[in-house]
Parts: sequence; structure tokens; C-alpha cells
Amino acid sequence: MKIGAQFYTLREAASTLEGFSDALARVADIGYTTVQISGTCGYEPEWLRDELKKNGLVCALTHTSPDRIRDETAKVAAEHKIFGCNYVGVGCMPGLVSPETTAKYIKEFVPAAKALKENGCKLFYHNHHWEFSRMDDGRLVLEHLMEAFPPELMSFTLDTYWAQYGGADPAQVIERLKGRGECIHLKDMIIVGNDQRMAPVGSGNLNFDRILAAAESVGSEYLLVEQDNCYEEDPFDCLKKSYDYLRSMGLE
Repeated sequence: MKIGAQFYTLREAASTLEGFSDALARVADIGYTTVQISGTCGYEPEWLRDELKKNGLVCALTHTSPDRIRDETAKVAAEHKIFGCNYVGVGCMPGLVSPETTAKYIKEFVPAAKALKENGCKLFYHNHHWEFSRMDDGRLVLEHLMEAFPPELMSFTLDTYWAQYGGADPAQVIERLKGRGECIHLKDMIIVGNDQRMAPVGSGNLNFDRILAAAESVGSEYLLVEQDNCYEEDPFDCLKKSYDYLRSMGLE
């Protein structure tokens, strides 16, 4: 399993091409060799290809506009091929999660997932806590998505923090994702006063011994460190703390 840096953590630093370029270099200097591209400024795929090569980085996954995935599927796949990435991610379900939006997502994105597969890519779905709400039949939204999209069409980028926030056991959910758990988002959870907060991996309360063992058991390829909110800390410092912890656990 490879450790990666999720660039949504660095979205402010990567809001211009100059800043994006600098952020890629700084992430490589920390020691990361893998990234997920999400939340950055716009870029040409050739530019990203060259910047990744310059810094010895590989892009494992993106978060791409759901509208583009649905409406420009072949073009999106071709762009990803330019910078060497086969995994095309949706950051969240368009619209607030409900029975109606879940049904709409399934109707619109099963064809897109099939088209991505035909073009040598795979669709990935990133959860928040909403996917652990129950539908009218008593099953989780996540379970409906797993049923509607077979493993060969869509994988899940299981987010450890949001699974815990939604009342689930992150390791247990990962264990259910065999065959579709290639990418995992790692972020920790701490309590500050009465608030739940995101934190660097290994500095909070999540059971990463169990989480990492579960990820290995399902054949995860990439463990992508993400921290949506770093509060008073510098996002690069947070990424380094997570990297150092994961390296201490024997990961690279």
C-alpha cells in the first residue's frame, strides 16, 4: 500500500498554477510519492503530467466534476490517461443525499461508470457521513450504492473520519469493500471541547491498527491522507505529521 497526499488538503495553496506547482514540490519534499488531485485550480492535463514527472509523483485518483464525468465521459478518461491516472473520483453525490438524489445518481452514473470502464478507467465514490443514513427500506444509502454499482463499475474511496462521524466502524466498512477498496482516505478525529475535529493521522482517536489491517485485507493500493480543515495548523505540517506516523507504521 502506498501513502498519498490528497490535494484537497492544500486547495488554498494550489489555487493558482504557480502555487499548485510549488505545492507538488513541497509534498514530494515531505516524502510522498503519490497524490490525489482535488480542489485545485484548473489545469491542462499535459501541465499536470509534466509537473508530476518533474517531482517524481504519481496521481492515483482525482475528484472530477460530476457533470463532466456524466456528460463528457470519454474526454475525461482521455485527459486522465495523459497524466497516467485510471481512477476518476466523485467527491460527493450531487445535491443533498436523499432517496430521490440517490436514485438520480444511480440512474445517471451507472452509464457513466460503464463508459469509463470502456475507456480504461474506473469510477470512485467518496463518502461523507450522509451515506450512513437509512433509506425507507432500512438499508444504508451506502448499501444501495454498493448494490446498484457492481465492483467492476465503481469503487468507494472510504473516508475514515466521515465513516466514524456517521456512526460506523471504519475498519468494518473497509472490510465490506473487498474488490472495490483500492483507495482509502485517512484522516483522524479528535475532540476539542464539545466539537469533533479532523486531525493528522495518528494524533486522534481512530483505531488505525485496525483500519490499516482492514485496508491490507481488501487489497487497498493507496492510503490517501486528507484533512479538510487544519484549523490553526499549516496544512503542509499536518500532511507531514500524518506521513511520519504512517512511515512509523511501516508504510511507504
